[in-house]
Amino acid sequence: MNRSAMRENAFKLIYSLEIQKPEKIQEQIDLFFESNEIKEEETIKYISDVILGINKNEEQILKDIEKNLKEEWKLNRISKMDLSILKLAIYEIKYNDIPYKVAINEAVELAKKYGEDKSKNFVNGILASIVKDM
Repeated sequence: MNRSAMRENAFKLIYSLEIQKPEKIQEQIDLFFESNEIKEEETIKYISDVILGINKNEEQILKDIEKNLKEEWKLNRISKMDLSILKLAIYEIKYNDIPYKVAINEAVELAKKYGEDKSKNFVNGILASIVKDM
């Protein structure tokens, strides 16, 4: 599985966790691998790292998003889809040493595929602001 496919699977799991809000995240990760027949060690390692890393750093990631929203916007106004994409990209940029251009480009592609019409511009704008502040 290539990195884009791994990233897309990680996004799907982030989105699923965003909706379910489970107490036992590792259980959900294992269930995701099983139900999607993911057996490649590199893929399992990448997705697990992303999910557990986002969980560990979620408070800071959400602060980064909130800080870069327009004044009249609040976190709860962002669609779960866009929020999941942003969490993934911010984690990759800030905690996983993925070049920000790659992370932003991949996030915009996910937004085009899964988000609403305005999602790609919204995601791109938030991520560009975060990178500028770094």
